[in-house]
Amino acid sequence: MKNINLIPKITLWVLLAIGILASVMFYVGGSAGSLEVAGDFLDIPKFTDLFLNWNYILLCLAICVTIVAVIMSFVLLFQQNKAKAIRSLCVVVGFVLVALICWFLGSPEKVNIIGYEGTDNQGAMAQMTDAIMYLTYILLCALICTIAWGAIYTRIKK
Repeated sequence: MKNINLIPKITLWVLLAIGILASVMFYVGGSAGSLEVAGDFLDIPKFTDLFLNWNYILLCLAICVTIVAVIMSFVLLFQQNKAKAIRSLCVVVGFVLVALICWFLGSPEKVNIIGYEGTDNQGAMAQMTDAIMYLTYILLCALICTIAWGAIYTRIKK
């Protein structure tokens, strides 16, 4: 049983080491060329793709771990207390609904970026970027309200 507890620690250290290595390669790895933007020449780091792909992998891994943790905690809580499990499920469903609303608030129209000629700034990618920004604003407001409510609640309880 003691060896099983080492697996998350080893995994964490391996992911951290790969992340540090990818970051160092990105920042110190040199230039793959330069790009002229509005009269200025900008260096393009050599390992940009490696750095971005590693961040995508970490994002997908975090999403998968979060989904598995939510499902496992729901199942365990459902076995113990059905009412609390339903309440926790309502929170997850509420978050998904807010994410969907943010998706539909996003605009798929092309975003004009100086010096960029690709097609990743329109359509679903532009809509996803808008949705993530709206979701970030909403979650930040919810965080501030929760902190304020917690402070008020603890003062009232005393």
